[in-house]
Amino acid sequence: MDFAFEPNAAPVNANERASRLVEPGFGKLFTDHMAMIRWTDDRGWHDAKITARVPLMIDPATAVLHYAQEIFEGMKAYPLAGGGTALFRPEANARRFNLSAKRLAMPELPEELFIASVRNLVKTDIDWIPQGEGGSLYLRPFMFASEVFLGVKPASEYLYLVIASPSGAYWKGGARAISIWVSDDYTRASPGGTGAAKCGGNYAASLTAQAQAISKGCDQVVFLDAVERRYVEELGGMNVFFAFEDGSLATPAASGTILDGITRDSLIKLARDEGMTVREEPYAIDQWRADAESGKLREAFACGTAAVVTSIGEVRSSQGNFTIGAGGPGQLAEHLKERLTGIQRGTVPDPHGWVHRL
Repeated sequence: MDFAFEPNAAPVNANERASRLVEPGFGKLFTDHMAMIRWTDDRGWHDAKITARVPLMIDPATAVLHYAQEIFEGMKAYPLAGGGTALFRPEANARRFNLSAKRLAMPELPEELFIASVRNLVKTDIDWIPQGEGGSLYLRPFMFASEVFLGVKPASEYLYLVIASPSGAYWKGGARAISIWVSDDYTRASPGGTGAAKCGGNYAASLTAQAQAISKGCDQVVFLDAVERRYVEELGGMNVFFAFEDGSLATPAASGTILDGITRDSLIKLARDEGMTVREEPYAIDQWRADAESGKLREAFACGTAAVVTSIGEVRSSQGNFTIGAGGPGQLAEHLKERLTGIQRGTVPDPHGWVHRL
């Protein structure tokens, strides 16, 4: 399917764009264009185009506003050290997008069409990619039920869009260790639920717990399993790893209640490339405390597309607090982050063929 091009009639001028890109922050600045494809029961996927990013006009009875049939992805385009631009593992995002679509009874988007939509948008707005250290173009593909209908059923119309946001560092001030709050009152997902899907409802349900974490002086919340309330699952928006004194790594298994993160999967492969043992298994909060206090656990870190890799320095809960290692950034976390970002930006070899040059 070819993409029509409808240029923005009033793009941001070059000087203003350069000014905005000096400190873009995260998720507040957007480019001139977006990708769009429509789906209907009778025509399937059609009307693919790159068009001006403008506000959407939707009816108050649009299905997504009432029944939350919506999914999204998060990925980035990176400036390469030798020149040019690349996507990182876009086929993995395309696969996960379709797994989310299937879980929410939405039409699957052909992987090649997903990747084409992203590539076309990046090429159109390539001048929006920050060239400073750590700069990237954050990409947000998403799809929602656009049928105007009040009824609890899969919609018969959907709108797929990709928007782009120039991005700087997720955490201001460089490498640091974050503090996290263990949620006793709330869970993120349960077996049979939507935990493995990347849908807005999962994040909406985490916001009260995240606000509680902030009120406790923490940066993030970590959720326990919904059945036994013992086992660590994931943070509000990131997967979690544990590094032990014997040189091994552990991370909760992607068993249906957590998001199978692409950064998570990449770190597992990179660690195994270096001969490390990586276990995907349950890890109880009481064991986390005991291992941290005994010194068996050397590091813990969170990971995701936006923040990449972030050390966890302190864990707080209603049962008391504990510190991991010296409470600062961990050496292994920083090493894996450098390996991963080096591959993404073309400064180190890419043994797995993850980088897709545009």
